[in-house]
Amino acid sequence: MGKTLKIINGRIITSHRIIDNASLLISDGIITGVSEKKIHSKADIILDARGNYISPGFIDIHIHGGGGSDFMDGTVKDFITIAETHLRHGTTSMVPTSLTARKEDLLHTLDIYKKAHSKNKSGARFLGMHIEGPYFALSQKGAQDARYIRKPDKEEYSDIIKKAGDIIVRWSAAPELEGAMEFGRYLQAHDILPAIAHTDAIYDDVVNAFENGYTLATHFYSAMSGVTRRNAYRYAGVVESVYLMDEIDVEIIADGVHLPAPLLKLIYKIKGVDRIALITDAMRAAGIETRESILGSKKDGLKVIIEDGVAKLPDRSSFAGSVATTDRLVRTMIKMAEIPLTEAIRMMTLTPARIMKIDKHKGSIALGKDADILIFDENINIQTSIIGGNILHNKL
Repeated sequence: MGKTLKIINGRIITSHRIIDNASLLISDGIITGVSEKKIHSKADIILDARGNYISPGFIDIHIHGGGGSDFMDGTVKDFITIAETHLRHGTTSMVPTSLTARKEDLLHTLDIYKKAHSKNKSGARFLGMHIEGPYFALSQKGAQDARYIRKPDKEEYSDIIKKAGDIIVRWSAAPELEGAMEFGRYLQAHDILPAIAHTDAIYDDVVNAFENGYTLATHFYSAMSGVTRRNAYRYAGVVESVYLMDEIDVEIIADGVHLPAPLLKLIYKIKGVDRIALITDAMRAAGIETRESILGSKKDGLKVIIEDGVAKLPDRSSFAGSVATTDRLVRTMIKMAEIPLTEAIRMMTLTPARIMKIDKHKGSIALGKDADILIFDENINIQTSIIGGNILHNKL
């Protein structure tokens, strides 16, 4: 028999309600009891939630860095630093994300991921890699390095996927590029989620993309087309297309800067809680106090400035990733978008779990699911972070 953990005197947030004065029982890293009353069975550890909320662990499916480190720095230490930094803010699972880069740099990052995954015992767990780029529209590069942006190259991406094994779980690209449809089908055949990103596509491109496997819009609104004109005619861009197509999921950087309150409310109104995943898109400056930083690797990244709660290019022509943590995302949705706590939590837990096809095990507090649990107060200040029944961070 493994260790048992009992959490008492908390307000449990399930996928559809809040249970007051509740108790939670965890055995061998799995949730084995959820009760509106006291659970009288014995436990090795009893944790008093002191009236705070008990929530599923937050799942961030798009993140680049934190704590002064970036995944593109290419060391196990940097991977672990990022995982530990974001764990303290409520992230219990994450999808490490690359940036547009040379093939050899991507392969090195993937190799480091394999090593870091097995050594990561003290931070948010890794769910697989997200390759962001390099197959983007140059006109929508944002803060991505233009030197490495290119069209889909089957020889290149097939070799990367072959060498990576099963660790790539999603890949973002511009669907209007030559070869993008074949790329989407190839990803799907290898159980990798294709996502629409950094794109000037119009409606017909998006429909074609969806039919070829692209079912997610990466950092919705950021680096993608809206209504556009070609030869005097108006065309629906990616934003309008995604609104029209109910089946396409969106991820949003809900830091309160990338998207103002009216847009947060509009996305919620049209797409709904079950189609929206909150993401940090955090770069290395997340979780630390600094005014200058680097986007991407230290040896080859872009210099950025940190102001107004966001990273920007030095000429302020574009945002350069967020400095948000997942607790901030939830606070933003509640306070700025005026969304109920239960639904803000679902967008940070169950919806991203469903998008990444791990909702059978993660994303909600229910019997038989992994015991990735948070305890936080009314302002979403994280008190305790638990992964697999192990208390890794605790201020109670």
